[in-house]
Amino acid sequence: MKIARVSSELRGETDRLLTEIATQFQIEGAALVGIVKVMQHESAFENGCDMKVKVLPDGPEIKITQALGKGSDSCRLDPGAIANTVSAVEHSSIEGADLFILNKFGPEEAAGRGFCTVIGSALELGIPVLVGVGGACRQDFDKFVDGLAEALPADQEAIRAWCYAAMSKLPEIQHT
Repeated sequence: MKIARVSSELRGETDRLLTEIATQFQIEGAALVGIVKVMQHESAFENGCDMKVKVLPDGPEIKITQALGKGSDSCRLDPGAIANTVSAVEHSSIEGADLFILNKFGPEEAAGRGFCTVIGSALELGIPVLVGVGGACRQDFDKFVDGLAEALPADQEAIRAWCYAAMSKLPEIQHT
C-alpha cells in the first residue's frame, strides 16, 4: 500500500503544492486521477472559503462550495457538489492510473463519505495515493488509513521524490 499525506501550516500551501505536482506529472506523461484545486478561481467570500476543483486528468472543473449569505462563517462545503465530484472521478476510470491525488481529506471523508471509497479502490488496484490533509482532519485521516500513510513535508522536491518512488513502474516518466 502506497499512500502519503501532505500538510502545511500555511493557508493554501498544500493545495498549491498538489496542483503544481499534478501539472508537472501530466506534462511528464503520468496518468493521473483524482482532484486538485483550481488555483485561478477567486473567492467571492471575505473568508476566502470558496473553491473549485478540477477532476483529473482533463476536467471538468466543479465548484464545491455554496453561498450561505453575507457574513456567514459556517462551512461552505456543498455536499451535493462533493458527491458530483466523487462521481466524476469514479467515472473517469481509475484503472491504469499512475497516481491518485486528492487535494484535501476533509469533513466529508472524516465522516466516512466523500472520496473514502475511491481512495480504497485506488489502493486495492495498487495505485499510489497522495492526499492533502489539514490539521482539523489529521486524526480522522490517520484513523482512516490506520496510521499507514507516510507523512511528507510540504516541500515540492520531497513530494516529487515520494511520487517517483511510488510510481517506480514507470520508466517512461521523465525525472526532471
